[in-house]
Amino acid sequence: MLITAARMLAGPAGEVTADAAVLVRGATIVAAGPRAEVARLAAPGEPVSDHPGATLLPGLVNGHVHLSLDASADPVGGLLAAGDGALEAAVADRAARLVRAGITTARDLGDRGGAVLRLRGRIAAGEVAGPRLLTSGAPLTPPGGHCWFFGGEVDGERAALDAVRRHAEAGVDVIKIVASGGHLTAGAARMWESQFSAPELRSIVGEAHRLGLPVAAHAHGTASIAAAVDAGADTIEHCTWMDGAGRLERRDDVAARMAERGIAACCTTCGPDWRGTLASRGPAETRHTYGRLAWMAERGVPLLPGTDAGVSQSGFDGMTGLLELYHWLGFPAARVIELATTGAARLLGLGATTGRIAPGYDADLLVVDGDPLAGLGALRRVRLVVARGLTHRTPADLPHHP
Repeated sequence: MLITAARMLAGPAGEVTADAAVLVRGATIVAAGPRAEVARLAAPGEPVSDHPGATLLPGLVNGHVHLSLDASADPVGGLLAAGDGALEAAVADRAARLVRAGITTARDLGDRGGAVLRLRGRIAAGEVAGPRLLTSGAPLTPPGGHCWFFGGEVDGERAALDAVRRHAEAGVDVIKIVASGGHLTAGAARMWESQFSAPELRSIVGEAHRLGLPVAAHAHGTASIAAAVDAGADTIEHCTWMDGAGRLERRDDVAARMAERGIAACCTTCGPDWRGTLASRGPAETRHTYGRLAWMAERGVPLLPGTDAGVSQSGFDGMTGLLELYHWLGFPAARVIELATTGAARLLGLGATTGRIAPGYDADLLVVDGDPLAGLGALRRVRLVVARGLTHRTPADLPHHP
């Protein structure tokens, strides 16, 4: 298939090709560049998908989703009420919604009973629509701890290490440990309170790394962030920097260690409803609340965009809203797109596979009306999504977007 567009953002930031084309064979990009050059490589009768006035870019990468949750006012209640069969159907539907929104890779950090793990295989086999999935299985948490409802409770270090080994045997892509409390779990630790000791974190991370698995550490509190960083976690989820009273406590020394070691912050609580905060509380308080993104970027901390899709008010098509927050905070549009494509793929260990439009890369592609460099809102005007060579959305499927 030959895909043509008015412009192409191949990745990383700054690579813009006017009147561009991509040639796809199976699941792989075989050529990309100026339309005239790539078209000469197409076979006679090659199917052509032409998009005048549109932009071709790599598919988006969402670093933190929860396909087991329904994004309702009570996502935990919905999960607890769902039978296994209903959950299997629901996670498949939500994955399809992700890919239709232009997300071709997503990391799921809250599976229950292996539903997402099984879905990963079905998507990879082409049986159902969805993005490439990385999954953690059930997050590790103490008995009754935050996220216990996924089924990953562990009582003590030995139980935690056993759980890591079981997850590895099941074929997960990442181990998630819930290092602090969170707002979803009534009666558990508060958001800024730690749930594991520093020695426990070091032991769990060490076992995961021994088995070749990265570790994502859920951490709102500054103490839990510091402990997870010192333990060698690969990504810090939420990374809210709360002190013992729930106030902000950003620590330059911890951020410096993150930057030095390449530990990414996936600040999912900077979700798509930031405009509500802006409208109700004004720009100064909004910057105070969400400004940790810019603060960490200034200190060289890698940033991994993720929406926490599935929690209340965070739907499966909210990626653009999050990216617009980065732009509002001062990140140039080209840099934001790079964060959500090339940069995110690299941080998830997929930098040689996806996140760029280049020969040999997987055909993970997004075509949108207009120019996202002129306005990130263009990312909502999806015309075509290709995930590992499979077309999931075409103009005929869509309402007209002026």
